[in-house]
Amino acid sequence: MRGSGYNPRFLEALDLAMSDSHHPIEHSSPIKTPKQLIIAVVLSFIVPVLVIVMLAQLAVGSKKAPAGADAAASEEAVAKRLKPAGSVAVVDANAPVQIRDGKTVAEAACVACHATGAMNAPKIGDKAAWGKLTGRGLDVLTASAIKGVRQMPPRGGNPDIPDVEIARAIAYMANQSGGNLKEPAAPAPAPAAAKTAAAATPAMAVAAAPAAGDAAKGKSIYDSSCAACHTAGVAGAPKAGDKAAWAPRLKTGKDALYASVLKGKGAMPAKGGNTSLSDADIKASVDYLIGLVK
Repeated sequence: MRGSGYNPRFLEALDLAMSDSHHPIEHSSPIKTPKQLIIAVVLSFIVPVLVIVMLAQLAVGSKKAPAGADAAASEEAVAKRLKPAGSVAVVDANAPVQIRDGKTVAEAACVACHATGAMNAPKIGDKAAWGKLTGRGLDVLTASAIKGVRQMPPRGGNPDIPDVEIARAIAYMANQSGGNLKEPAAPAPAPAAAKTAAAATPAMAVAAAPAAGDAAKGKSIYDSSCAACHTAGVAGAPKAGDKAAWAPRLKTGKDALYASVLKGKGAMPAKGGNTSLSDADIKASVDYLIGLVK
């Protein structure tokens, strides 16, 4: 074998190495006991559940409800969105008329002039001015207010105010100015026998509440709080329907007119003297006056 150049030992070693390379490699599993198998099965259920719970908490946490003032504002906004466009009013035609007290009437219809003394109207609290009037008696003062006196229009410019409310308003203003007039009682309701058969059954009236700013609401506010000055042009107030007087004011725009009435201008006090009116009420009355000259 020397002449052929082959080494028998080398060939034997090579054959052994090649036979070993064909033996399969054994792999060992990490799970070697029943206990480990049980733990692996349990974890395969628990881990996905924990992942789902964490994702749900993240989703809910990003949409937390606002707290404090923000929460109240949010609830108010929802309530406004859910508020119906109209409401149903059930009115009993035979129900007694609610007569307002003198303070309520005065604040709604009289203070525009009597709180500021516009056009020489006796100011509330001026004992000297009211002292000259109270001596005439409540009946005489009431009759003058109903008919109108000097630059004050009849019933203070609001024809819907009943006589007894006018008398009550005068008594209140006089008593706030040192007087001692007795506020008249509300008239007794008509006896049942005088009611007609047609009125025996309560009338059910269904009316949709007027939207803020519409003509009906504006007229109502004008009649109760603005007519006293704007009907007769008291203290330079532009008369209702006077296009020439309103023309320069209209050029300033609605926002400027709203601001003038809300803050007061010239002899006109803020909100026409009736501070109980909301900003929306004031704007509705201004819209009504503007509509009269368009």
